[in-house]
Amino acid sequence: KHTVNLEHKRADVRVKPVALEMGVKFELHASISGKKINVSEVPELSLPEDWVRDKLELNFYKSEQGGGGEVESVNYNKQSRTAVITFLNP
Repeated sequence: KHTVNLEHKRADVRVKPVALEMGVKFELHASISGKKINVSEVPELSLPEDWVRDKLELNFYKSEQGGGGEVESVNYNKQSRTAVITFLNP
């Protein structure tokens, strides 16, 4: 339970848990060469293409200790279910 002061008025508020939707988990196949990773067999998802690009970027950006790093670009082709992730550094 918390009390919040808003313009000389007090409001008592309570924290309640919020149910979140389950994330989408999938497996990727990748071949690595220099600054680029070629990703194949990207699953068909009912997500907008820009969301899939963002998910791919985040996946490879946050896996820095596993060979990822800062992403320069993500070229995703929904029809062929492939993507090319280009990094700023090799």
